[in-house]
Amino acid sequence: MSENRPILTTRQGHPVRDNQSTRTVGERGPATLENYQFIEKITHFDRERIPERVVHARGAGAHGYFEAYGKIGNEPASKYTRARVLNETGVKTPVFVRFSTVAGAKESPETERDPRGFAVKFKTVEGNWDLVGNNLKVFFIRDAIKFPDMIHAFKPDPVTNRQEAWRFFDFVAQHPESIHMVTHLKSPWGIPANYREMEGSGVNTYKLVNDKGEAVLCKFHFEPKLGVRNLTSAQASEIQAKDVGHATRDLYDNIQAGNFPEWEFCVQIMPDGPNDHLSFDPLDDTKLWPVEDFPLLPVGRMVLDRVPDNFFAEVEQSAFGTGVLVDGIDFSDDKMLQGRTLSYSDTQRYRVGANYLQLPINAPQPGVKVYSNQRDGQMAYAVDGTGKNKHINYEPSTLGEGLAEAPKKTEYHQPVEGRLGRYQTSRTEDDYTQAGVRYRSFQDWERDDLIANLVADMKQCPEPIQLRMVWHFWHADEDYGRRVAEGAGIDLEKAKALPPLPGRAAPGKRLKAETYADGTQAHKVAAE
Repeated sequence: MSENRPILTTRQGHPVRDNQSTRTVGERGPATLENYQFIEKITHFDRERIPERVVHARGAGAHGYFEAYGKIGNEPASKYTRARVLNETGVKTPVFVRFSTVAGAKESPETERDPRGFAVKFKTVEGNWDLVGNNLKVFFIRDAIKFPDMIHAFKPDPVTNRQEAWRFFDFVAQHPESIHMVTHLKSPWGIPANYREMEGSGVNTYKLVNDKGEAVLCKFHFEPKLGVRNLTSAQASEIQAKDVGHATRDLYDNIQAGNFPEWEFCVQIMPDGPNDHLSFDPLDDTKLWPVEDFPLLPVGRMVLDRVPDNFFAEVEQSAFGTGVLVDGIDFSDDKMLQGRTLSYSDTQRYRVGANYLQLPINAPQPGVKVYSNQRDGQMAYAVDGTGKNKHINYEPSTLGEGLAEAPKKTEYHQPVEGRLGRYQTSRTEDDYTQAGVRYRSFQDWERDDLIANLVADMKQCPEPIQLRMVWHFWHADEDYGRRVAEGAGIDLEKAKALPPLPGRAAPGKRLKAETYADGTQAHKVAAE
């Protein structure tokens, strides 16, 4: 299929030999800063819209507070983390939460079948902590280098300016790991009824670090006290005919009436390390951590009790980044998290400006004084705190009159070893397994709705995409694939006869560990 097609290049004209994986130290290791191809791609992507957000453009926000229980489950929170915001009981940490749709434009309806953003800015006594997530607990892709391609496929066609089902499924068909998210999104869970009755999840894997420098892997979740409620396509259409901003209206009206929405903040915890006994990689954000093995452990509660005074100043100009962590909460080597950490703050500097953190909505709480040697830039309207000598805006200084480093703490020193390269994820058995589990967990009416939504989409796709998608659904669950094929008039036997995707593991199988994106294995290269 590729013999007569132009070769993909960077903007520098360099041929792109691998557009599927970032370069990492070992298969599960951290990404490297010299990923020039990725940096060029993601930073250009961040600048594709002016000034509306490229994604999450339609949003609503509210102020509130977070209160920690002082425990994680039944154990002291300090066993796992030294983050004060999760340890100190009786302290109401101010928060600002922005809810959003993802693919639609700023004026798009809030009834769209689309993931919902769930971004929380904790203004802690140790500075800001941003937890930027979604309502659904998994994602479409597991490597950030694919994010611009994914959003391009989900956004309107560059020629017709219409969102097209065939473009969405053309991308998904080449990424088996997406089937899990598609099963969530195309089911009734794909349209939340409102923001108050909606889950939130950090989606990515983080680490908690305690005073001894010990770390565990963790995932963060917000569980609504009102329970979860979603809409069918028919219900959403009925609402949309009368109100394109129903979720914002519902949020603001209830807060102003004193019906303050509340969520329980929970974590899942897993020992750090490769966790080779699992059939999935816990750093893979297209996978769930099964709650029967990794239960949701309550940490605290979040309450929203005040609407913004000005939408533009507080909601539009609010800016979040996955790199904004406090001591005791750290990064994992989750490839999506590492890519987002560059992209999210970069896009805010472009969209709002280099001094976006001076805006009141983004600045730390008043009790946290900012001292930095960062200066100037467009729209600077304040000067950060300085040392005794205002002439010294650098560190260190022999005179001892500038700013000083904070006292050292015991750090978590993760061992990192591996050959630099572009790796495929080898633990792929659950690319289909978890999607099948999700399908079978639905009630009959939910499965019926899922099938109806997918059948409608498949009828808009050309045959090659139809066949490959049925192939994916059938490998997740035979009934799943059969019903989509029958409903859309697709030849099931022809779909089942397709070979596995080139270079990918067969359904239910895994690649050998340390497999490069070109199919070779690291140990073989080393031997040669």
